[in-house]
Parts: sequence; C-alpha cells; structure tokens
Amino acid sequence: MAYPLPVFHFEVDWGDADGTVRFSEVTGLNVEYQAIEYRDGNEKDYIMQKMPGLKKAGNVTLKRGVMETNNAFWDWANTANLNKVERRDVTIRLLNEASEPTMVWTLRSAWVTKVTYPDLKASGNEVAVEQIELAHEGVSVSNE
Repeated sequence: MAYPLPVFHFEVDWGDADGTVRFSEVTGLNVEYQAIEYRDGNEKDYIMQKMPGLKKAGNVTLKRGVMETNNAFWDWANTANLNKVERRDVTIRLLNEASEPTMVWTLRSAWVTKVTYPDLKASGNEVAVEQIELAHEGVSVSNE
C-alpha cells in the first residue's frame, strides 16, 4: 500500500560550492495562473468567460541554522548590483525512507531578494536560524 510522503525528509541543492545543504524549512513552493476575464459581444448569456493567463510563481524561502564562519547566504545576496545579480538553479528534493529523491522541484534562475538573520535574545535558548528569500523565473516539478 502506498502512503503519502512526510515533509520532514528533504534536501536542497542551491548551487553553492558546498553542494547539497540541509535546511530546516522550505516555504513558498507555489504556482498561480492568473485568470483573464473576457466577454464576447455575440455571447447570448450575460456572463464573463474566464481563460488562463500568465503563470506566476511566488518567492521561495529557505531556512537553516547559522553555521560558524559560513556567510554563504550573504555572499550570494551581495552579488546584486543594479540590474545584475548571480542567478542559480535551485533544486529541492523530497526524499523517501532510503534517502532517494521522489519529488523534485527546480527553481529556474533564482536570485536572493532578502536575507534575514535571527533575533538575538539573552534569555533565549533556540537555535539561531537564518533565511533567504528567492525570486525565480519558474518552477518545474518532476519525479526521479
């Protein structure tokens, strides 16, 4: 019997020299098709027709624990200069029990739009988590 896969076993290849890095969270994997409303002048019913328009993908956020002497997020974000930026293909793989990819999302030409560092609190005991938000030019989904 087949069961749905849990969401906690995944990996992200974000094109860094370190290769595949473990992240604690990935959010924003979505695609939306804008609806175009149109009314034909010869239509007998007084109703607007809807047809698919442009496809729009939301920004994706990656979160991971702050690692000592690793500023890779910041280094990538700092490549932005006016209308030039380092773009990378980012691959997110949902893994099965044998750590084999089953669902794969690929973000095409992603670039950093935002870097967020953790709030620091003397009385806190949480792990320090940094995050980057990525804009991209489309997402593809496949099964490996």
